[in-house]
Amino acid sequence: MASKESTSTVEEIRLSVASVADDLLESYQQMHVPMRRYMLVILLPATGFMLLTVLGALLINAPTFVRVPVPLLGLLLFGAALFYPKILLSQEKKALNNRLHLVITHMTVLSTTRIDRMEVFRALAEEEEYGALAREMRRVVQLVDTWNQSLDDALRRRARQVPSDALADFFDRLAYTLGAGQPLEDFLLSEQEQVMQNYETVYTGSLENLEVMKDLYMSMILSMTFALVFAVVLPILTGTDPTMTVSAVILLFIFVQTGFYLVIRTMAPHDPLWYQPEEITTDLDTKLIAVYATGISLTLVLAFVSLGGLFGLSPITLEMLLPLSSVPLPLYVAVPMTPLLIPGIYVRRVEKSIAARDDEFPSFIRALGAAEGAKQSTTSMVLSTLRKKDFGNLTGNIDDLYKRLNMRIEPSSAWRYFTADCRSYLIQKFSEMYLIGREMGGSPKQLGELISENMNVVLQLRQRRSQAATTLIGLLYGISAAATFAFFIGLQVVNILASMSLDLTTSSEFNVNSLINTSVYNIPLIEFLLIVVIVFNALLSSLMIRETDGGHKLNAYMHFVILTWLGAVIAIFTKSMVSSFLTI
Repeated sequence: MASKESTSTVEEIRLSVASVADDLLESYQQMHVPMRRYMLVILLPATGFMLLTVLGALLINAPTFVRVPVPLLGLLLFGAALFYPKILLSQEKKALNNRLHLVITHMTVLSTTRIDRMEVFRALAEEEEYGALAREMRRVVQLVDTWNQSLDDALRRRARQVPSDALADFFDRLAYTLGAGQPLEDFLLSEQEQVMQNYETVYTGSLENLEVMKDLYMSMILSMTFALVFAVVLPILTGTDPTMTVSAVILLFIFVQTGFYLVIRTMAPHDPLWYQPEEITTDLDTKLIAVYATGISLTLVLAFVSLGGLFGLSPITLEMLLPLSSVPLPLYVAVPMTPLLIPGIYVRRVEKSIAARDDEFPSFIRALGAAEGAKQSTTSMVLSTLRKKDFGNLTGNIDDLYKRLNMRIEPSSAWRYFTADCRSYLIQKFSEMYLIGREMGGSPKQLGELISENMNVVLQLRQRRSQAATTLIGLLYGISAAATFAFFIGLQVVNILASMSLDLTTSSEFNVNSLINTSVYNIPLIEFLLIVVIVFNALLSSLMIRETDGGHKLNAYMHFVILTWLGAVIAIFTKSMVSSFLTI
């Protein structure tokens, strides 16, 4: 019985390895670079470097904790070169899935107009913002125009080659429907619910993967925290150089956190909140530049004051600015970072306004489409009454849109200024779709209902994402506080032992230095290294939060400053508490 189970386990492992190898080989075949060239130029040098690092680790005369990371670096480079095609294919698949719902909604809007179905694909192929999906549309157009294939044959051909299962399935069903003679508009209208369900499945799956990563991240960071505390405390018994051991563990700590940040960045769903207009400069752009410049300028000034006071190069020190007789070292890092709260808090307030506009836009676009369809009039005439209704934060932008249209400004320019003022990515995309559909003769009521329903689905998914970001913020803040507390408990215990003077000279047979090795410690240097860990943790944690919530880059500044101050305050409190408890 045991023999059968062992054979079954070996067979499962063999099949798993074979499956991974097949997937990796397929990713090599789908690269834009020929496989032979990639192996000669990239994979072979990476293999040689790995062998050199292994040989160097065996030959060099150095401590074990210095030699071990050398082959690990070579193995990391070899692994990156080996699996890069798989990672590249996964990124392309994610890029296709992230915006598939927008492309199909855009395609549906175009199909409801009076243009030919090939013109629909040509119009989508020119939308550079869709990235990989726009390139797929161009390939379909090239197969039809250059190789004289029918549209359904071109779609079937691309369905066999695209890495995204969702897009391949959509192309297959569209090819069958078009080949059977069904109009493109009928097929796309019937597909809307399934497309949004697929998008919801992908989006929800990404959020669930983030939940798993949060648990794994907590376990790994707590393990690294214990390792760093041991690296601080154990040298007092072993007599090894604590600076080297602490530095090695810190490098590993930084490596683990960086890896988790990259994984979270890859797993987080691509659903940006902000829209950045390229040709239009609004008042918000001016204010963003002003608050950013203010925050950076004040940070540089305080950094100069702190560094100058710390090294005695400036007549102004933090002791002159703060009512403290002796300024703790963590404050020399936390105080200069504080002005970054200015752009961080301002951007956070703007993001709340953008989210409020997003919530009101589906109601507005549905009402606009219904009113235009019922009255058979222009957008300007409908807005003359619609702008008087309460649409929350969107009311002012609607009023500005009406004024621009009433001044006989070109509709496309008026809507472009409307989306630039709203600064919402979703409002920009769906407003553009509505405008194009109206200009090409589409039904305004149908367009308004279609856009409203699809945007409501996205907004519901954003609420789940907001909840995931909130739990991640709580997790990161809690881990940062606990890790800092553990770091400085160990450091302060060592500091107190190093400063104690034991009167043990009466016993000639006992040498205290053989039991407690305090002379190997450079306490200020180790404290500085721990503060570097706090700052780096605050930086990567703030970036993780930003990747999870999909907000502006400047939004990370607020969390960075708060996490830095949290670490500094806990460090100071821990040192004071341990000193009061252990000092006799």
